Amino acid sequence: MAPMALTVGFDLDMTLIDSRPGIRACYQALSERTGTYIDADLAVTRLGPPLAEELINWFPAGKIQVMADLYREMYPSIAIAATPAMTGAREAIAAVREAGGRAIVVTAKYEPNAKLHLAHLGIEPDAVIGDLWAEQKAEALREHDAGVYVGDHVGDVRGARAAGALSVAVATGPCPEEELRAAGADVVLTDLTEFPRWLSDYRPARA
Repeated sequence: MAPMALTVGFDLDMTLIDSRPGIRACYQALSERTGTYIDADLAVTRLGPPLAEELINWFPAGKIQVMADLYREMYPSIAIAATPAMTGAREAIAAVREAGGRAIVVTAKYEPNAKLHLAHLGIEPDAVIGDLWAEQKAEALREHDAGVYVGDHVGDVRGARAAGALSVAVATGPCPEEELRAAGADVVLTDLTEFPRWLSDYRPARA
Protein backbone atom coordinates (compact mmCIF):
# COMPACT_ATOMS: atom_id res chain seq x y z
CA MET A 1 0.00 0.00 0.00
CA ALA A 2 1.33 3.44 -0.88
CA PRO A 3 1.96 5.80 2.03
CA MET A 4 -1.13 7.79 2.88
CA ALA A 5 -1.15 11.48 2.08
CA LEU A 6 -2.59 12.57 5.42
CA THR A 7 -1.88 15.48 7.72
CA VAL A 8 -2.72 14.94 11.39
CA GLY A 9 -3.08 17.92 13.68
CA PHE A 10 -2.41 17.72 17.42
CA ASP A 11 -3.35 20.04 20.24
CA LEU A 12 -0.54 20.82 22.70
CA ASP A 13 -1.57 21.31 26.36
CA MET A 14 -2.77 18.05 27.91
CA THR A 15 -2.59 16.32 24.53
CA LEU A 16 1.14 16.29 23.72
CA ILE A 17 2.45 17.89 26.93
CA ASP A 18 1.41 17.81 30.58
CA SER A 19 1.65 21.55 31.07
CA ARG A 20 0.07 21.57 34.54
CA PRO A 21 3.31 21.74 36.60
CA GLY A 22 4.77 24.58 34.52
CA ILE A 23 1.56 26.57 34.29
CA ARG A 24 0.89 26.15 38.00
CA ALA A 25 4.37 27.48 38.80
CA CYS A 26 3.93 30.39 36.40
CA TYR A 27 0.59 31.40 37.92
CA GLN A 28 2.12 31.21 41.38
CA ALA A 29 4.97 33.45 40.26
CA LEU A 30 2.53 35.89 38.64
CA SER A 31 0.51 36.00 41.85
CA GLU A 32 3.61 36.71 43.92
CA ARG A 33 4.84 39.38 41.52
CA THR A 34 1.53 41.23 41.28
CA GLY A 35 0.24 40.68 44.81
CA THR A 36 -2.98 39.26 43.36
CA TYR A 37 -4.41 35.98 44.60
CA ILE A 38 -4.58 33.26 41.91
CA ASP A 39 -5.72 29.74 42.71
CA ALA A 40 -3.13 28.01 40.55
CA ASP A 41 -4.38 24.55 41.47
CA LEU A 42 -7.85 25.44 40.23
CA ALA A 43 -6.54 27.14 37.09
CA VAL A 44 -4.71 24.03 35.91
CA THR A 45 -7.90 21.97 36.07
CA ARG A 46 -9.39 23.98 33.20
CA LEU A 47 -6.59 24.24 30.67
CA GLY A 48 -7.47 24.62 27.01
CA PRO A 49 -9.05 28.04 26.43
CA PRO A 50 -6.91 31.12 25.77
CA LEU A 51 -4.91 32.65 28.62
CA ALA A 52 -7.18 35.71 28.83
CA GLU A 53 -10.16 33.52 29.70
CA GLU A 54 -8.36 32.36 32.86
CA LEU A 55 -6.84 35.72 33.80
CA ILE A 56 -10.25 37.41 33.78
CA ASN A 57 -11.06 35.36 36.89
CA TRP A 58 -8.28 37.08 38.82
CA PHE A 59 -7.68 40.52 37.29
CA PRO A 60 -9.91 43.40 36.17
CA ALA A 61 -10.68 43.50 32.45
CA GLY A 62 -8.52 46.57 31.91
CA LYS A 63 -5.42 44.73 33.14
CA ILE A 64 -5.81 41.48 31.21
CA GLN A 65 -3.54 42.37 28.28
CA VAL A 66 -0.79 43.65 30.57
CA MET A 67 -1.01 40.55 32.76
CA ALA A 68 -1.02 38.26 29.73
CA ASP A 69 2.11 39.94 28.40
CA LEU A 70 3.81 39.62 31.81
CA TYR A 71 2.82 35.96 32.13
CA ARG A 72 4.18 35.16 28.67
CA GLU A 73 7.41 36.99 29.45
CA MET A 74 7.89 34.99 32.66
CA TYR A 75 6.78 31.70 31.15
CA PRO A 76 9.95 30.42 29.40
CA SER A 77 12.17 30.59 32.49
CA ILE A 78 9.53 29.01 34.74
CA ALA A 79 7.36 26.61 32.77
CA ILE A 80 9.37 25.01 29.97
CA ALA A 81 11.73 22.81 31.99
CA ALA A 82 8.93 21.86 34.41
CA THR A 83 6.70 20.43 31.67
CA PRO A 84 6.98 16.78 30.58
CA ALA A 85 5.65 15.13 27.45
CA MET A 86 2.41 13.20 27.78
CA THR A 87 2.79 9.44 27.70
CA GLY A 88 2.75 8.32 24.07
CA ALA A 89 3.27 11.80 22.58
CA ARG A 90 6.51 11.06 20.76
CA GLU A 91 5.20 7.72 19.56
CA ALA A 92 2.04 9.36 18.20
CA ILE A 93 4.04 11.83 16.11
CA ALA A 94 6.31 9.02 14.96
CA ALA A 95 3.31 6.89 13.95
CA VAL A 96 2.07 9.63 11.63
CA ARG A 97 5.50 9.94 10.02
CA GLU A 98 5.89 6.18 9.68
CA ALA A 99 2.54 6.12 7.89
CA GLY A 100 3.84 8.65 5.38
CA GLY A 101 1.87 11.55 6.85
CA ARG A 102 2.64 14.99 8.25
CA ALA A 103 2.15 15.96 11.89
CA ILE A 104 1.33 19.55 12.85
CA VAL A 105 0.54 21.22 16.17
CA VAL A 106 -2.37 23.66 16.38
CA THR A 107 -2.78 25.21 19.82
CA ALA A 108 -4.28 28.13 21.71
CA LYS A 109 -0.92 28.62 23.44
CA TYR A 110 1.24 31.62 22.57
CA GLU A 111 3.15 30.29 19.57
CA PRO A 112 6.73 31.14 20.65
CA ASN A 113 6.19 29.34 23.97
CA ALA A 114 4.58 26.37 22.22
CA LYS A 115 7.68 26.04 20.06
CA LEU A 116 9.93 26.25 23.13
CA HIS A 117 8.07 23.36 24.77
CA LEU A 118 8.40 21.13 21.72
CA ALA A 119 12.07 21.96 21.20
CA HIS A 120 12.85 21.27 24.86
CA LEU A 121 11.17 17.86 24.65
CA GLY A 122 12.69 16.95 21.29
CA ILE A 123 9.30 16.71 19.58
CA GLU A 124 9.57 17.96 16.01
CA PRO A 125 6.26 18.43 14.18
CA ASP A 126 6.17 19.64 10.59
CA ALA A 127 4.53 22.92 11.62
CA VAL A 128 3.44 24.71 14.81
CA ILE A 129 0.57 27.17 14.73
CA GLY A 130 -0.38 28.96 17.94
CA ASP A 131 -2.89 31.47 19.27
CA LEU A 132 -5.93 29.62 17.86
CA TRP A 133 -8.80 28.32 19.98
CA ALA A 134 -11.81 26.12 19.23
CA GLU A 135 -13.35 26.98 15.83
CA GLN A 136 -10.37 29.26 15.06
CA LYS A 137 -8.23 26.14 14.81
CA ALA A 138 -10.11 25.25 11.63
CA GLU A 139 -8.18 28.02 9.84
CA ALA A 140 -4.85 26.26 10.30
CA LEU A 141 -6.29 22.77 9.86
CA ARG A 142 -7.78 23.72 6.50
CA GLU A 143 -4.63 25.58 5.43
CA HIS A 144 -2.55 22.44 6.06
CA ASP A 145 -5.24 20.11 4.67
CA ALA A 146 -5.44 18.18 7.94
CA GLY A 147 -7.79 15.21 7.78
CA VAL A 148 -7.54 14.38 11.50
CA TYR A 149 -7.26 16.59 14.58
CA VAL A 150 -6.30 15.12 17.96
CA GLY A 151 -7.12 17.03 21.15
CA ASP A 152 -8.29 16.71 24.73
CA HIS A 153 -10.90 19.48 24.97
CA VAL A 154 -14.39 20.00 23.58
CA GLY A 155 -12.93 23.12 21.96
CA ASP A 156 -10.64 20.82 19.97
CA VAL A 157 -13.63 18.77 18.87
CA ARG A 158 -15.34 21.95 17.68
CA GLY A 159 -12.21 22.99 15.79
CA ALA A 160 -11.96 19.64 14.04
CA ARG A 161 -15.61 19.67 13.06
CA ALA A 162 -15.39 23.25 11.76
CA ALA A 163 -12.49 22.17 9.55
CA GLY A 164 -14.25 19.05 8.29
CA ALA A 165 -11.55 16.90 9.92
CA LEU A 166 -12.03 13.69 11.85
CA SER A 167 -12.09 14.49 15.56
CA VAL A 168 -9.93 12.14 17.63
CA ALA A 169 -10.18 13.01 21.32
CA VAL A 170 -7.95 11.86 24.16
CA ALA A 171 -9.41 11.84 27.68
CA THR A 172 -6.24 13.23 29.25
CA GLY A 173 -7.37 16.81 29.86
CA PRO A 174 -10.23 18.52 31.69
CA CYS A 175 -13.02 16.95 29.62
CA PRO A 176 -14.15 13.39 30.41
CA GLU A 177 -14.95 10.85 27.71
CA GLU A 178 -18.71 11.40 27.92
CA GLU A 179 -18.32 15.15 27.41
CA LEU A 180 -16.01 14.66 24.43
CA ARG A 181 -18.46 12.24 22.81
CA ALA A 182 -21.39 14.57 23.47
CA ALA A 183 -19.45 17.39 21.77
CA GLY A 184 -19.20 15.27 18.62
CA ALA A 185 -15.82 13.52 18.82
CA ASP A 186 -15.63 10.77 16.20
CA VAL A 187 -13.16 8.73 18.25
CA VAL A 188 -12.25 8.89 21.95
CA LEU A 189 -9.01 7.31 23.15
CA THR A 190 -7.92 6.88 26.75
CA ASP A 191 -4.57 8.49 25.93
CA LEU A 192 -2.04 8.78 23.12
CA THR A 193 -0.63 5.31 23.72
CA GLU A 194 -3.72 4.05 21.85
CA PHE A 195 -3.17 6.37 18.89
CA PRO A 196 -0.64 4.34 16.81
CA ARG A 197 -2.92 1.28 16.76
CA TRP A 198 -5.93 3.45 15.93
CA LEU A 199 -4.01 5.11 13.08
CA SER A 200 -2.91 1.72 11.74
CA ASP A 201 -6.54 0.58 11.64
CA TYR A 202 -7.72 3.90 10.18
CA ARG A 203 -5.36 3.78 7.22
CA PRO A 204 -6.86 0.62 5.60
CA ALA A 205 -10.37 1.86 6.32
CA ARG A 206 -9.55 5.19 4.70
CA ALA A 207 -7.93 3.49 1.70
